Amino acid sequence: MFFLPIYDDNPTTRPAIVNWALIAACILVFLWQMKLGEENGQLAVLSLGMIPAVLSGSAELAPDLYLIPGWATLFSSMFLHGGIAHLGGNMLFLWIFGNNVEESMGHARYLLFYLLCGAAAALAQMASDPASEVPMIGASGAISGVLGAYLLLYPKANVRVFMWFFVIVRILNVPAVIVLGLWFGMQIFSGLNTAPGEAGVAFWAHAGGFVAGMALIPLFKYRQVPLFHGAQSRAFSLDRNLPPRRGPWG
Repeated sequence: MFFLPIYDDNPTTRPAIVNWALIAACILVFLWQMKLGEENGQLAVLSLGMIPAVLSGSAELAPDLYLIPGWATLFSSMFLHGGIAHLGGNMLFLWIFGNNVEESMGHARYLLFYLLCGAAAALAQMASDPASEVPMIGASGAISGVLGAYLLLYPKANVRVFMWFFVIVRILNVPAVIVLGLWFGMQIFSGLNTAPGEAGVAFWAHAGGFVAGMALIPLFKYRQVPLFHGAQSRAFSLDRNLPPRRGPWG
C-alpha cells in the first residue's frame, strides 16, 4: 500500500513567510547542486553533508574537503538534497504542514524551531551509528520536527491523502493523528530493520526530529494556542484587537 499526503484543510490567516523562504532556499541550493555537475556535486555533499564519523571525531575530512567546521554541517546538510524526488517529497510535506506550525509561534521562532529540529535529527542519526562515514543530507529531519509539532497542535485536522492499494486508487480524508502516527511508526520500524552504516534513508533522523518537534512545541508556541485541538481556524482567536501574543520567552 502506498499513501501520500497532498494537502490539509487547516487554513492560516497570515502568510507563512519563513516556510516559503525555507522551501525557496532548498530549491535554490538544489539548483546550485545541479549546476556543479555530478563529480563536484558529490564533493559538495561530502563537504557540507553531516558525516557522523566526522561529527563524532572518529574520522576527519581530507583538507581539500574541509569547508566548514563539523558542527556547522548540522545546519548546512538540511539544505542539500540527493535528487528531484528527495527534494519534491520533502517540500510537499513542508508546504502542507509548515504554514500552520509557523502561525502557531510566529516567524522568528519558527525559523529557530526548524533549525533546532534539524540539528536534533542529525544528532539522532549520528547517535545511531557514530562511526558511519555515509553523509546525511536533506531537510527531512527538520521537517519531521514540524510534523511532530503539527501532531500535537492539530491532531484532528483532516489531511487529504492519496492512497494506492493494488488496483484501488482513492483520495481520502484522514485525521492528522492517523497520518502522522503511521508515518512515525514507519520510521521506527524501518530504522530498527536497517543495518548500521547502510546507505539510504536516515530513518533515525526522522524519528529524532519528530520527537524534538513534539518536545519543543510547548516552549515555542504562543501561550493562547492550545495543544490537541482541531483545525487552525478553530484553534485560537485571531482578533486583531487583542494585545500582542507572547510566549514563554516574553
